[in-house]
Amino acid sequence: MFEGHDQTVRDLLRERGLVEAVQLQAAFEEHIATGKSFAHVLLDLGLIEKSALLRAVAVHLGCDYAGDLPANLPGDALALLEGGLARTYGVIPLSFNSTAIRLAALDPFNGHIVGDLAFALDRDVCVLVADPERVQALLRQHYGEEDASIDDVLAQLNTQADAVLATESLTMTDIEQLAGQTPIVRFVNLVLSQAIRDKASDIHFEPFEHEFKIRYRIDGALYEMAPPPKALALPIISRIKVLANLNIAEHRLPQDGRIKLNIAGRAVDLRVSTLPTQFGESVVLRVLDQSSVQLDLVQLGMPDDIFNGVQEIIKRPNGIFIVTGPTGSGKTTTLYSCLKLLNQVEVKLLTVEDPVEYEIDGIMQVPVNYAAGMAFARALRSFLRQDPDIVMVGEIRDLETAQISIQAALTGHLVLSTLHTNDAPGTVTRLVDMGVEPFLLASTMEAVLAQRLVRKICPHCKAVFQPTADLLAQLGLTFDTLNGRQFCYGRGCQKCHHTGYKGRVGIFELLRMSEALHELVVARASAVELRQKAIEQGMRTLRESGLNAIFAGETTIEEVVKYT
Repeated sequence: MFEGHDQTVRDLLRERGLVEAVQLQAAFEEHIATGKSFAHVLLDLGLIEKSALLRAVAVHLGCDYAGDLPANLPGDALALLEGGLARTYGVIPLSFNSTAIRLAALDPFNGHIVGDLAFALDRDVCVLVADPERVQALLRQHYGEEDASIDDVLAQLNTQADAVLATESLTMTDIEQLAGQTPIVRFVNLVLSQAIRDKASDIHFEPFEHEFKIRYRIDGALYEMAPPPKALALPIISRIKVLANLNIAEHRLPQDGRIKLNIAGRAVDLRVSTLPTQFGESVVLRVLDQSSVQLDLVQLGMPDDIFNGVQEIIKRPNGIFIVTGPTGSGKTTTLYSCLKLLNQVEVKLLTVEDPVEYEIDGIMQVPVNYAAGMAFARALRSFLRQDPDIVMVGEIRDLETAQISIQAALTGHLVLSTLHTNDAPGTVTRLVDMGVEPFLLASTMEAVLAQRLVRKICPHCKAVFQPTADLLAQLGLTFDTLNGRQFCYGRGCQKCHHTGYKGRVGIFELLRMSEALHELVVARASAVELRQKAIEQGMRTLRESGLNAIFAGETTIEEVVKYT
């Protein structure tokens, strides 16, 4: 209930004195520890009645409270609000007249409901606060689970495209009006909800000379969906820019923004980036769906020895812990999971990120703002005057950031950060190459975790096969060394879009600094020497971790060869 608005609920209950401060604090700690929404924790602990909580939210938002929802919604109101809009915005119609409509919402905090639906329905929209469980039940009862099909929406868009092509030149006012018309709104909502349902990490809108492509990135691979008419590229991209509060009249410069949506009752954040290209603006949306990303160290799938090692390292009072890997390897998720584990009342945590990806209650998160001169180094320097215990730096990009991170570690802080290197030993040599003094690095570096995400074999079409000698040779194996181990692959089925893969699994390499490794760092040893010494002391490489995943039937030879 009210996921993503936990701090707001806490503040309004404190202001109205409906729950004692001590109980609010205890409930908030429980919310952080369990990951449940703050409202659910309050109800589970019996600290407030559901009706009292809903009334307080209604007063805070200036809305009416609908205490008793009907068993069945009125048919004429249902006919007015079609299923795609109802499901996308999480609303049910209670009544209407010629000028207005009253809707109960799953997420009454969602500011887009009034503006978007007022335009789509050509009526004033009045949002009511009601029991979200009853709203969800009525939504399913009357509108079902399925959205309008993409074919239906594309048919409407083709009609609209013909009208656009018939117009000789489009003014900015025309584009604004097109971006707000129902077929465009429905299409964009459908694309976003489909992407989130398919657990896409990114959505690409790409204009070319003769077509307008839309692609989703799922489990690291891109998939193309049915393209809309090329003539509607501008209105569709303008619609996204409106949602992200970007300047729709600016087509020459890149822009960045965010969209907050409620899809099927889930609060979803979308990070929006526009880029002017030869044939129009390319837009990429990064999906930040906190409900689908498990920010929990236990659920990241680390082997026991690495999980226990990471837990021990992040509970140390000071030092530097770095997570490394290429873009999209899950570094940020690992660091957030560490922060969530460390997030206790007695600990002050500060992060500087570019940008802030997931908002975690109880942690002070600072976005980088280069235009205002707020880079990583400047933010980090200010952090040390804020009395933190633990600091997370989104990425160590330059010598100044590295030096201040080391200074923070030397003065009794635990510093977590990321770096782009191929493996764990390479991180140490990269920092030395940046200009960090080896003796300072040796005295502050606690550990480096290198990681990759490889695609998992789809469990619905998994099959055993016998690899060829050439395939085994890519892993440095022969038939003699297999000892009867089996290899699996995915045949491809409807569940995995005929790719043979569904979901991803991490492979890890943990380099823990020892006395011998400290000496090698001070002596400016190469990455190869550091790797050999670490392997001697028990470090399992990324390739070995990948082999273990293959033998466990989790992934394929091709995936491990590709990423290690």
